Amino acid sequence: MGDERTTIASIGIDGFNLALPQGTGVATYGMALAQAVRSLGMPLHGLFGVPIGRDPRLREILFYEAMGRGMPPRRAPRWLRPMLDRVSVARGLRVAEVEDSGRIEREGFVDRLPRFDRLLSSAHLFEQAEHHFRRTRRFLDLELPDPPTIMHWTYPIPIRVAGARNIYTLHDLVPLKLPFATLDRKRFYHRLVERCVVEGDHIVTVSEASRRDIIELLGAPEAGVTNTYQHTPMPAALADEMVDVEAVFGVKPDGFFLFFGAIEPKKNVARLAEAFLSTDTPHPLVLVGGRGWQKDEELRLVEAAQRRSGASGPRIIQLDYLPRRLVMQLVRAARAVLFPSLYEGFGLPVLEAMQLGTPVITSNRASLPEVAGEAALIVDPYDVSALSAAIARIDRDADLRSKMRQAGLAQSARFSLGEHRRRLHALYSGVLAAPPR
Repeated sequence: MGDERTTIASIGIDGFNLALPQGTGVATYGMALAQAVRSLGMPLHGLFGVPIGRDPRLREILFYEAMGRGMPPRRAPRWLRPMLDRVSVARGLRVAEVEDSGRIEREGFVDRLPRFDRLLSSAHLFEQAEHHFRRTRRFLDLELPDPPTIMHWTYPIPIRVAGARNIYTLHDLVPLKLPFATLDRKRFYHRLVERCVVEGDHIVTVSEASRRDIIELLGAPEAGVTNTYQHTPMPAALADEMVDVEAVFGVKPDGFFLFFGAIEPKKNVARLAEAFLSTDTPHPLVLVGGRGWQKDEELRLVEAAQRRSGASGPRIIQLDYLPRRLVMQLVRAARAVLFPSLYEGFGLPVLEAMQLGTPVITSNRASLPEVAGEAALIVDPYDVSALSAAIARIDRDADLRSKMRQAGLAQSARFSLGEHRRRLHALYSGVLAAPPR
């Protein structure tokens, strides 16, 4: 690690997803990115869009209130906000520093908020930037006092920090590859990611599959797109505690299958339920995830199965959002994780399962074979019969599950903190060596 440490650059990351109280895969990426940056010895700046008021004495209090309870609602009606944001941008957005007093109890945020060397916020920054981009088709130029050397946006956000090298992570192009599977407004999204390629000093992504898509669909130069992959930081308490999943969730260790993720079309939950119900396994399937759009269509079979539960209990158990700490406890106790997604930029559930020694069944699309390697059973996600056969096979073969646990642990080592740090160091060095846009 010694050769990679440097104090030449300070790195800024945005809090667009980190501020969401229930988290996202991109929020996990933000945590991983922050951990890797700090391990490189680089100062870490955080830029958020949280309203923290004008009184310096209350900024830290209001920031952590929003982190815990969610963003306070805007007072202006929705139809008036674009006009107000236009005026705010014209006058110049006010960015304030949130001082770390040491008086706020932060233990509850340890798994979802990085430790920043410097924390900045501007009220509703990301919404104002979106309104500005819709109106002008230009990125918002943001002036920061003493800006970071590199501003690493974890999401396609239409902002450029003046005086910094701005790089943008595009995790995938799912709205363009599977337009039927997302609610994104496709014209707006296409315009936004194209401008990231034009405006950015570099584009970052997390798999070779996504890198190919960015080059082919957006016309990005090959030298301007880097795949760093990523690692996944595990909850701090996971190594020290073992939750009794039978007492808490009513399932026995090694006695249930698990899917976790948003309930939305690209996750393929409807076909997963059909395939699972076609097996004769006595072990239930546990679904953990917030309900997204088209949830009724995706969950029709699930709800039908729950209505006809037998004496041994429901074959499918559905749980809404759980804290990541509890989800990882379920992953560690599962017989296998089932993740037959139609498309993923990376596929964190596959890596998280392998890292905890849990066998995985996943799909042969996009980045998932890259992440899984030869450590998982890989099937066509559209082939319900193949998925059903894979579930039955892994259920009946204890030796196979044992081999997959070992193979998964070995495969997950390819996506370690050390590997992520090495790739980031090469990325940042290359960005700083190139002339700025």
